[in-house]
Amino acid sequence: MPAITNNKGPYIAVIEEGTRTVKFVLFSAETQEEVVSYSVDVPGESPQEGWAEQDPNTLLSAVHLCIEETMPQLATIGASSKDIVALGITNQRETTIVWDSITGEPLYNAILWSDMRADVTVDEVLAKFPDNNKDYLKPLSGLPVSPYFSALKLKWLIDNVPSVRKAIREHRCLFGTVDSWLIWNLTGGKDGGLHITDVTNASRTMLMNIDSLQWDPLLCKHFHIPMEILPEIRSSSEIYGLVKGHMLDGVPISGILGNQQAALVGQRCFKEGQAKNTYRSGCFLLYNTGNNRVHSSQGLVTTVAFQHGRDKRPVYALEGSVAVAGTALKWLRDNLNMMKDNEEAEDLAEAVKTTGDVYFVPAFAGLYAPYWRKDARGILCGLTQFTTKGHIIRAALEAVCYQTRDILEAMHRDCGFPLSTLHVDGQMTTNRLLMQLQADISGIPVQRNNKKDITALGVAYMAASAAGIDVWDLENLSANSGSDASLEDTFLPSISHEERNLRYTKWKMAVHRSLGWAMPKKSDVMTDERYRLLSSIPASLFILGSFVMLTLSEKVLA
Repeated sequence: MPAITNNKGPYIAVIEEGTRTVKFVLFSAETQEEVVSYSVDVPGESPQEGWAEQDPNTLLSAVHLCIEETMPQLATIGASSKDIVALGITNQRETTIVWDSITGEPLYNAILWSDMRADVTVDEVLAKFPDNNKDYLKPLSGLPVSPYFSALKLKWLIDNVPSVRKAIREHRCLFGTVDSWLIWNLTGGKDGGLHITDVTNASRTMLMNIDSLQWDPLLCKHFHIPMEILPEIRSSSEIYGLVKGHMLDGVPISGILGNQQAALVGQRCFKEGQAKNTYRSGCFLLYNTGNNRVHSSQGLVTTVAFQHGRDKRPVYALEGSVAVAGTALKWLRDNLNMMKDNEEAEDLAEAVKTTGDVYFVPAFAGLYAPYWRKDARGILCGLTQFTTKGHIIRAALEAVCYQTRDILEAMHRDCGFPLSTLHVDGQMTTNRLLMQLQADISGIPVQRNNKKDITALGVAYMAASAAGIDVWDLENLSANSGSDASLEDTFLPSISHEERNLRYTKWKMAVHRSLGWAMPKKSDVMTDERYRLLSSIPASLFILGSFVMLTLSEKVLA
């Protein structure tokens, strides 16, 4: 390993593959600061309403472009790719890719985490469970049955794409989340590429046993998914293999984390009871529960936070996901022309001081945690003739904070004690008003980390630790757990407990009004399944049951 000499290395490289942006970052192994980086936007496609896709080859090309554009920057400080000693990968989770192991070509576009096409698939799965219980598989997977997770997307692909079924029959189909697709290609592709994933990404598929950290045969059977197409599950921090045939040729890949888990690690929330919230198009709140997994009874999901090496016990987290956060402001900007940019949005919201008793529930495609109601739709409550766009914009900001409080309340009930501080990151946290509103509505201090690349930094910790760089060792970092106070802004609650709870009560009233708006006809498969179950009851029992119900009704009426 090269010796650390000023800014000439060694360096820790990170590929950060987000929903809209791909970025390549190099961190100094000595200072843990970003040295150089390059990012590009990646286009998405929406073939139908509620569908969200990307071309997997476009994602891969974006990664190569970012690496190519970063190398000249590295040369300007007298370094080269030979000074890179480890590579970490962090990625959008749940996004599902299937590809041909022989040709290396995708069998279909990547189905993004936010895609909702698997609604009918959910009905098909739930029809086979007692009381259509969406939490029936939670004891095994930690997750409710939802189109959000990869298993439902993969089942849709198998059911609806003939080329995928054919590739499975011919034993040439591979499945993976984005990390698997990138690593397979970076390590040789069809010429011996590694087909792996880590525990954090695997825990979002709904196919991994949350206790054993292995693919679960029963879960795969429920979704009719052949286990041979699944990648090998590895820890979040180990040397998996070397990059082959690229500008990073010979660099060891040594860290993998889903992007929200990477943000938790980047915030250095290593201790049980610490939590972070990432504010982007959606919000993702993770609460470290230590080596003990907590099965939520309050609508949250159990996930793996990280596993620091093959021989280490996993660290678990409770997670609550908010589907619409920054997306609500984008909708107000693009669809209703209420403001030009986020800076103007903050100014307009600041000017009105309150929402004028307006509440905005941005349930554009249902509500995620803790409700898991796909029948919810967005509503505005409390409009008067005096309502202005400033009130509505401020209500959109408060909606982000109320949804976060919903999750915090659920975490409190699950874990038995309230959170004392909320660590925050993400693009939306540049909005100071939003951060103050979050402190006011949640009633706890909000600490904003001012480092630019918290997510990339998190997986850099994992990659560097596996590569044996002492100053990045997680054991030392854990001993000083919690972000550097010199790099944080703290926002303290500034309203009374009574006002906070009164406003939150009205928010819950607004949420209640948003439920049940979308009432689609049950899919044929669910209707048929219920009819089949009903028709399997012997006629004599059915008649007897009807007679009993009729008799009871007559007695009540009498």
